[in-house]
Amino acid sequence: MWNSWRNVETAEIIFYGLMAGLVLAEILLRYVFKVARDNAVLEYVDSGMAAILLAFVIRTFGVQAFKIPSGSMENTLLIGDHLLVNKFIYGTRLPGTDKVFLALRAPRRGDILVFKYPEDPGRDFIKRCLGVPGDVVEVREKQVYVNGRRQDEPYALHHDLETLSPAGGKARDFYGPVTVPADSFFMLGDNRDYSKDSRFWGFLPRKLVKGKAWVVYWPFDRWRLVR
Repeated sequence: MWNSWRNVETAEIIFYGLMAGLVLAEILLRYVFKVARDNAVLEYVDSGMAAILLAFVIRTFGVQAFKIPSGSMENTLLIGDHLLVNKFIYGTRLPGTDKVFLALRAPRRGDILVFKYPEDPGRDFIKRCLGVPGDVVEVREKQVYVNGRRQDEPYALHHDLETLSPAGGKARDFYGPVTVPADSFFMLGDNRDYSKDSRFWGFLPRKLVKGKAWVVYWPFDRWRLVR
């Protein structure tokens, strides 16, 4: 349990600490001032606590804000885009554990996932899922093949089309074939030549998935559902 809590982001720990502090503050208020339940002051306190706890539940189990830190998902997502992440669709996870329950569905090919970076779980990454458990994935001359079929990827951005890396060279242009193991996913950035993804750090374990990119809400002129 302690090891899993060490991987919780500092912001998360602060958030949970504030929630616990507010609950304790209400208990203290009741005890010190002995406020009656029908007192107007207590009604305001109860309303405020209910709103705060609702926000806590939504953020922990439902929706979380995320900011795009790099250009690895261009032109689908740009540096500085602010988006909401649907954490409920793949199941909720109790803070400090890897146990998932109440999942609506598993990640699918094409889903854009926010996840803990396998080489540094303290950082969040965002990439597109191109392979699910059992899939055979290959990158050949920059083109992605899944189970032998070339994928139609209108969202993929390529550079240096005339300078492909030779077979046995950079994994950027030639990779695999590899079979995606159980409870894992093969992830690629849409900006293929400028993305550190499964071609370099391997498969993404299911337990590191935080949620599905849902909607860009800022800048306002870029408001849209993420696909």
